[in-house]
Amino acid sequence: MLTSPSSDNAWPGTSPLVIANLWVLGDRADTLPWQPFRPGVEIYRLYGDETSPSAALLRYQPGAAVSHHDHTGYEHVVILAGSQRDRHQAYAAGTLAMNAPGSHHAVASDEGCLALVIWQHPISICRT
Repeated sequence: MLTSPSSDNAWPGTSPLVIANLWVLGDRADTLPWQPFRPGVEIYRLYGDETSPSAALLRYQPGAAVSHHDHTGYEHVVILAGSQRDRHQAYAAGTLAMNAPGSHHAVASDEGCLALVIWQHPISICRT
């Protein structure tokens, strides 16, 4: 069960945010109020916003991608369902991938995926 924060991103607060049975969250993903993030990718923010440290669930439709971007802080990604890939390798469900400040990549999901992502600082999308 996901004990969700309020829509005004008030968490962190005095009560913990709890996601029980994290590995089966994909079975309940349709119950969350997803928002558009990138084409084919939806976001459910757990805390923070696009200007601050944050954590979110990202849901990729099959074939969706997040374009080339730079990491201005650490990024931790846990693949909960499906898989995604970047230029380094493919990441299957159950994988934790960590990207360091100064790193950059593009991410795609051929089959679709659900990921928990924690950003120390917002990413910077590269403009071409």
